[in-house]
Formats: sequence, structure tokens, C-alpha cells
Amino acid sequence: MRDRVWKGLLVEQVSPTPGERILDVGCGTGTLTLMLHRACPECDLLGFDADANVLAIARAKAAAANARVEFWQGRADDPTNVPMLRSGSFDKIVSSLLFHHLSTEQKRRAFSHCLRLLRPGGELHVADWGRPANALLRLPFYLIQVLDGFPNTTDNVRGLLPELMRDAGFCHVAETRRVATALGSLSFYRGVK
Repeated sequence: MRDRVWKGLLVEQVSPTPGERILDVGCGTGTLTLMLHRACPECDLLGFDADANVLAIARAKAAAANARVEFWQGRADDPTNVPMLRSGSFDKIVSSLLFHHLSTEQKRRAFSHCLRLLRPGGELHVADWGRPANALLRLPFYLIQVLDGFPNTTDNVRGLLPELMRDAGFCHVAETRRVATALGSLSFYRGVK
């Protein structure tokens, strides 16, 4: 399944509505952030990533699309250096393909920060590699594990992201969808503050 297709499914899950403040954690080059903007230009969107180079691409894409989106640099597991990331300041937080890059402890801290940044009743939406739907989808995921490291990806392949979300304090945590791709199973999760 192509990137834009599954990201479109994630945008549908997030279901942005006018006036909402939405944070894209680990936004990379801003593709998902801009898809959210197209779905709801009346949302206040902020992209956040640790990599200055990909943020430069994201800013250029937003400028070319004349999109009113901000991009800031910082780490998902320690976003305290970004002043706009205040406690309780977001209605929704979305993240795609970030958490498999983080160690278990970094995942825990990132989920805790996401909880802190959400308003009461706010939602976290995550799409990332999950427990393979079958043995055939497990095999290609080894490539991801070789590239991104077995320690960082093990929580994902074991299906532990929902547990880590609950441990951080999220409630009503659910896997909402599982999508087969050429490299493995993408799982979609939702949790509520």
C-alpha cells in the first residue's frame, strides 16, 4: 500500500475539524501535516521533528502549497525546548512511523509528553509498524529491524505500543486498523487523555 493511501486513512481517523489545534510529532518532510491541512484548512497545525534537514523540506512544501502550517525542531521524547508546546494546548496529536525509531524508554517519555500536551479529552493517533498480521508479513519487517535496529523495533513487532500508551495514562486505547504493506503490518492506534 502506498504512503499517501495509508496516510489518507490516518487523516480520516484523525477527522480534523475547524478550530482544532493539531500537532504532528515526527512530521518528517510534512506530507501528513499538509494532508491534514488540505482536509481542514481551518485547523491550527504544527509539525514537529528532530531533523533540521527534513524540516527545511517540510517548510518548502508548505510554502509551495501556500499552507498556513508551522514546523518546529525538537525531540519527541523531550520537547521542552519548543515554547509553543505547552501543557494542554492541543486537541489532537498525530504521529506516523516515528515510534519504531525510539528506544522503549524514549517511547515512554514521548507518550508521556503527548499526554501532557493534550487537552482533557484530546486524542492521540499513531500509525506505526505493529504486530505482523501473519508470517508472510513478518519476514519483510526484518529489513526494517536491520535498518532501524532490533532494540527500537521490538516493542512494535510485539504489538506493545498500546500497552505503552496505557502506561503513559491514555485511556480507551485501541488498535483501530491494520494495513498490510510490502514491508510489514502498519497498525493504527487511538488513545484519549
